[in-house]
Amino acid sequence: MPEPELNEANPAAEALAAPEQHVTIRLPTRHNPILHQVVERVNADEELYALWTAMNVNAVTRLGMSDHGPVHFQIVANIALKLLRQLIESGVVPSVVRDHKMTNNDAEVIVVLAALSHDLGMSIHRIDHEQYSLFIAQPKIDALLDGLYSVAARTIVRAETLHAIIAHRSDGKPMTIEAGVVRVADALDMTKGRSRIPFEAGQVNIHSLSAAAIEKVEITKGQDKPIHITVAMSNSAGIFQLDDLLKEKLRGSGLERFVEVEATIEGETEKKLVTVFRL
Repeated sequence: MPEPELNEANPAAEALAAPEQHVTIRLPTRHNPILHQVVERVNADEELYALWTAMNVNAVTRLGMSDHGPVHFQIVANIALKLLRQLIESGVVPSVVRDHKMTNNDAEVIVVLAALSHDLGMSIHRIDHEQYSLFIAQPKIDALLDGLYSVAARTIVRAETLHAIIAHRSDGKPMTIEAGVVRVADALDMTKGRSRIPFEAGQVNIHSLSAAAIEKVEITKGQDKPIHITVAMSNSAGIFQLDDLLKEKLRGSGLERFVEVEATIEGETEKKLVTVFRL
């Protein structure tokens, strides 16, 4: 089977079409042998999949939130990997390379592991789920990395991954490029298909309306900055999604100087109060 490639504009596109009953995590890992083995282990890990299922029951069935199951992690992992690779291509040095003399490939492992495990604490409770995620993720990270690194290197990768997990919360303070990438990638899982569950369940509020207004998110190279994010909206209600959620995650992420965001409104069924919105 040919290896999946990141969609140049929208790395979440393929994941959005994946069947809900079982999702195989698919990432372009051809040039990173350790990451390739990690993803293979993830897809064979029944406990991890059960945790994702438990999280989604809490999020969707019990709390009426948007999907927080394997589709979410597939999307966030693809976006995070794309963001990191674009930053590296533009000359940005990952923190694990700068501070621990490890490699860009190791930074990719950290970003993907954090993207796939950042919400594991939701299997316990939504409140303080980022903290709960730490003690659930630690043994899981060790198992997924077993035999792939020396003890010292595995300890560094685990520590950096756990930092990215805890720093993805709204008031988190990422100290690494990798943590900032995961934080922003999590916020970019915002297209309307992802909000369908609460919206169709009748939860009509600014959160569900704004999420339903997001048609497409595209990630490309910027002219002035390494990353240009374009958000297509069908309704100006989507600005809340950007101004209240994405901006909050981008602010303090450490990536502000590398990212530019532009939103356009394409709908014809409302009075266009705004045609272009930039963060």
